[in-house]
Amino acid sequence: MSALPIIHHYQYDYEYDDDNDDDDQVFCIDESDIIDELSMDDEDLPDADSDDDSVQDDDDVVVVDVDVDDAIHTFTRHQGELFTVACNPTHATLVATGGRDHRGFLWEIDGIVKVWVSSAYLQDAQARKDLIRGIEWLKWHPRQHKLLAGFEDSNAWMWNKDNEISPITYLTGHGSRVTCGDFTPDGGKICTGSADKTLRIWNSSGEIIKIVEGHGYHTEGLACLAISSTSTLALTGSEDGSACFVNIGKGRVISSLASSPSCSIKCVGFSPSDSSLAAIGGMDKRLVIWDIQHSLSRDTCAHEAGVTCLAWVGSWCVATGCKDGIVRLWDIRSGESVETFRGHSGEIQSLSVSANGDYIVSVSLKDPTARVFDVGKFK
Repeated sequence: MSALPIIHHYQYDYEYDDDNDDDDQVFCIDESDIIDELSMDDEDLPDADSDDDSVQDDDDVVVVDVDVDDAIHTFTRHQGELFTVACNPTHATLVATGGRDHRGFLWEIDGIVKVWVSSAYLQDAQARKDLIRGIEWLKWHPRQHKLLAGFEDSNAWMWNKDNEISPITYLTGHGSRVTCGDFTPDGGKICTGSADKTLRIWNSSGEIIKIVEGHGYHTEGLACLAISSTSTLALTGSEDGSACFVNIGKGRVISSLASSPSCSIKCVGFSPSDSSLAAIGGMDKRLVIWDIQHSLSRDTCAHEAGVTCLAWVGSWCVATGCKDGIVRLWDIRSGESVETFRGHSGEIQSLSVSANGDYIVSVSLKDPTARVFDVGKFK
């Protein structure tokens, strides 16, 4: 177990003007803003609400064992359901989390835990509750100090830490919840997907370039997307049970595959070392490793519950989060589960791997915690 974490509480002096649409406020915090500091033992951390130790998985009741906790760190500052987690791609221990409590936190997973609210706009939930709905997802820019977020209110926001004059860029145009999104690995474009059944492609300044929709694309809302390491392909999954490969430059669907129409695709991800391989998971309780070049399945990993999220760990392992509250690690060469991690009391909503590959961080739809698991030996 690591050294005792230090929790820093920060105070913000922020005046909200409902009639002011300008985004030229400067939000800065430093050590002088600390109003409290306390040491906490892991045993002193508040327990997640666990009145009901089972979750509903379609027609099956899945029992969650909340007495086992494999986490090496637990983050407990959120006050509601967590939707997303994103590990910084260049900082080995920096993590962003967001959820229904209208708050985004940046924190570290080593011995010292520093807690920020990611923006004054998100800090005051009451003042902004009519303008902000819960954070659906968060993604870091691959190299710059930018953080992209999608919201339930059909908007996406991009924070630029280095731009103190106008730190927020708004990406507007979707007709419903912005359910997924990311920067291209080269940093040149942004892709966002929505429950409105469209994929939108933006330039790095937040200007729309392409809209992918209609015949040959998804017939129901998008649930997930991933972008290849070459920044040329987007893979999107939908509630209609299909997955589509899209040429980002042309904004065209180049191929697609279908699962069961009654089982939505909830998560997708390209291999970080081989863009011809992709992982696809969904409510059919399967993780499929798809060979893009040959349009066939390399392997299928059967689960005990629906697969809600995934993340590649190194070149040969994929971590999956499931409706039964368990994080599983799979070796795609054998199709076997090589590790399981427990601790959450409900459905895993999002996974992210630290920049150094040592940790995987998960958040749950039921308990308001983020948990950190050690996966260093698998990278």
